[in-house]
Amino acid sequence: MALLDAFEQAVDELAHHAAFAKVEFVSHSARRQGRGHTLQVMIDREGGVDIKTCEQVAAMLNARLEEFDEQYTLEVESAGLNRPLTKAGDYQRFSGSSAKILTTLLINGSKTHRGVLRGVQGTNVILVTERGELPLPLATIKSANLEYDIRNDLKREKYDRKKA
Repeated sequence: MALLDAFEQAVDELAHHAAFAKVEFVSHSARRQGRGHTLQVMIDREGGVDIKTCEQVAAMLNARLEEFDEQYTLEVESAGLNRPLTKAGDYQRFSGSSAKILTTLLINGSKTHRGVLRGVQGTNVILVTERGELPLPLATIKSANLEYDIRNDLKREKYDRKKA
């Protein structure tokens, strides 16, 4: 078994491991870099991911890959505030959140769409934009991610200070 196959298998096993039951493996990838490989894993969890969780995932992956002579760099990271939306369930789960969606086709004259997610209806992601509800066919979505706006936090903090 080659390193990349072992990496794929190890990520799949960890995603189903009891120790990581509350951790979501958002994405993983491998690419050739120089004489070795760069292996990347992006994880998320309700309430966010801490460094300790990233270290635990990295330690288990390294233990499973140590038998290989090939050089590799392993990167385990949190999905972060601008988390990618990688599957249909993400659009439902993050309903009410701001998002940026890139499509492969022009829809309403654009391939870039920003707004608030309203979930999925049939085969369409519903995005509420300044112009109203915009159905975006799942099949046309090239990439999507949440868009964190610090201004909302600052407004809430200002409101809480005035209230107190």
